[in-house]
Amino acid sequence: MGRKMIISEEERKRKEAERKRLARARETPEEKEARLEKQRVRTKLAKQARAALLEQQLEKEGDYTSDEDVEVEQKVHRRHRHQSAHINDNFSVNDMEHVFGALRPFSAEDESDDEDTTPSGSGPYGERSMDAGQEGAAFQSRLVHNELSAEEQEAFPEIVTANNDIKNLYLKIRNRFLQLWLDNPKQELVYEAAKVALCRDGTGFQASSSLSMKTHLFLSRHGYINFGIFKRVHPVRQIQKVKVIVIGAGISGLAAARQLQSFGMEVTVLEARGRVGGRIATFHKDKYTADLGAMVVTGLGGNPITVLRKQLNMELISIKQTCTLYETDGKRVCRAKDILVEKEFNQLLESTSGISRDAMKREKWKNLSLGDALELVIKVQEKRLQRKVNEHWKTLSELYNKKKNLIVAQKQIQEKVEEVKNNLCDRNATTEAKNKMIERWRQLSQEFDRKEAEKRTLESNIRAKEEKEPSQIYLSRKDRQLLDWHFANLEFANATPLESLSLRHWNQDDAYEFTGIHLAVHNGYALVPTSYADSLDVRFHKAAKQIAYTDKGCKVVVQSVNDEDSSEVTMECDAVLCTIPLGVLKEEKGSKSYIEFNPPLPEWKRSAIKRLGYGNLNKVILCFEKSFWDDNNHLFGHIGSTTSSRGELFLFWTMYREPVVIALVAGKAANIMENVPDRVIVARTLQVLRGIFGAEAIAEPKYSTVTKWKSDPWSRGSYSYVAAHSSGEDYDVMALPVDPQGSSAKDVIKKGKPRLFFAGEHTMRNYPATVHGALLSGARESARIADFFIGKLAPADLSQL
Repeated sequence: MGRKMIISEEERKRKEAERKRLARARETPEEKEARLEKQRVRTKLAKQARAALLEQQLEKEGDYTSDEDVEVEQKVHRRHRHQSAHINDNFSVNDMEHVFGALRPFSAEDESDDEDTTPSGSGPYGERSMDAGQEGAAFQSRLVHNELSAEEQEAFPEIVTANNDIKNLYLKIRNRFLQLWLDNPKQELVYEAAKVALCRDGTGFQASSSLSMKTHLFLSRHGYINFGIFKRVHPVRQIQKVKVIVIGAGISGLAAARQLQSFGMEVTVLEARGRVGGRIATFHKDKYTADLGAMVVTGLGGNPITVLRKQLNMELISIKQTCTLYETDGKRVCRAKDILVEKEFNQLLESTSGISRDAMKREKWKNLSLGDALELVIKVQEKRLQRKVNEHWKTLSELYNKKKNLIVAQKQIQEKVEEVKNNLCDRNATTEAKNKMIERWRQLSQEFDRKEAEKRTLESNIRAKEEKEPSQIYLSRKDRQLLDWHFANLEFANATPLESLSLRHWNQDDAYEFTGIHLAVHNGYALVPTSYADSLDVRFHKAAKQIAYTDKGCKVVVQSVNDEDSSEVTMECDAVLCTIPLGVLKEEKGSKSYIEFNPPLPEWKRSAIKRLGYGNLNKVILCFEKSFWDDNNHLFGHIGSTTSSRGELFLFWTMYREPVVIALVAGKAANIMENVPDRVIVARTLQVLRGIFGAEAIAEPKYSTVTKWKSDPWSRGSYSYVAAHSSGEDYDVMALPVDPQGSSAKDVIKKGKPRLFFAGEHTMRNYPATVHGALLSGARESARIADFFIGKLAPADLSQL
């Protein structure tokens, strides 16, 4: 999973501004509120929040980033959707420390009686200079430091109706807890230690035990603190008589299972594969490592991966943006031509926004795709060009006619001059008549000179017009091939051909992108799910065949994948969390991975499954004895010969320490590739590389592997996208649980009694198609299950405040 695209920084800024303007024009009231909240974050936190991010992300300069070593490098790497915000490289470590304030782990020294605990701030609850660091902690946790989120308003109705002093107290407690957790995410932040830190911050906090305890419980339940892989101070005990079965050991299922287990529930994870991770899979052989699925960390600012990086010592590599392009014949694309066509690509993309506005008014354009709109704009450009060519020749024709008329007029003047000349030779003419003839000669000469000057001006205009003859072709064959490469890059970002993407909603999640450079995981992304699976009851090669849910509980019929002739086993539980990919949910009865729901899923859920898109992206991994490419760059592109094949081996990644090449196959080519033998695909990839670098430079790879995600029965593709008939609202519908009574989407949360829950990247409207989106969806559903089966958090006692 992962959405990303290669674009220039200048065009990124231009596109971002245009897209935001268009998004405001078509947003719903809920979307407007979400945008305003996002805007408040950026406005109010400003440099403090950005610097806080940098403190998390950049601790030391270097080529590889880990818990001890993070490269300071401003790079942008992504689509449209595909942009990352600027980070100022001029920030120093001292700047970051100043902004983050007193971020340090709690220790016994904190209890020293000799240390002054008098609050230094002027507020009623002892504000201190650490406020800036707390603001950054809220930003990193995707919250506004001085406002309650919708989630908090629902959990804390007593705060919503309280006075401003109590609201501010809650926010300071919340932000301080977040700060303490982010400072040391390798160890559980227990309430006792957090409470001591609060008391140290000011006497006003000492009367807030009930509120601070609920705040700690809320942050833990919803995965803002104490998530991931950390050392527990208090061992997990099964204290709740609640049993949950999680279908799928992808990152969303594992994250939810780990949280539910920490709540004291009995959790079993069923996984059809023989490994955890789902679409997070890493190739490991000898010294070589390469990610077969999810690969890119799309910014660390606000990303929960930032915490996992510290916990797991993930080695992150900043992806360098420079991407040299090579033509079909292997020749390097002229840089000037590359810039020109990229500019045209961005202008075309921006032009589709105008069509998108019209589509809101025209019913027949309601389901127009992005690909259709782009081709429509190209046709319009071609017609405009033809009109320009016609106007050019029309103007030239008029100029030539004017010149012709001037020549005729000059000839007529010359004839009159000859007539005057002959009359002057008449000896019988009087002096007066001759003087009139001489005056007439002078007038005719002046008129001839004026016509001559006018003719010279016309000839100059004609030459200038002829020299600026417009091209009669909007895009040459090579121009279209280069443009198609950019289209393939966009298809890579969305895992589908452009004609499948919704014109109006394809980039609906842009406003929620995390800040920071994009990175890859050198030691493999599979490190994350593998670590999450520790201590969990994961049962491999077990496929769910049927999920029955009633008021009394759930039954899951399980079949062994290794032995389909073996008898099915029925497992009982209180709730089921379904984290299988959207592609598997789309499967028809009779397929290997089809799951029967009893009762059937309600119509509103089935319709969302059908509308929302699920795409495909494949990779070719080649491991060599030595590199033959420029080690200073991580990317290079290859231009396809036709529009239909533009996504075939169009982009190559070389960012690992060892000589590994990852070739991407996107768009229509990704689906076609599923039916081609691996050896043929590898041979074709080598042919492309040898066409660029020379046959002598490239030996046979030591190892190779090819992904075919759509053919995988347990994934059926790569990640979700907003299809032409869909919208971002379908992600919200996918996130809703269902109950046996078939409650409507509107009532299932407020009035229903759900037993079947859903998580995964396809349930995250703000963060779809990403690892962090899947991770956050697991946290969301574990909190929801806890609310339904353990009970919502009791109101805090505010009487002492």
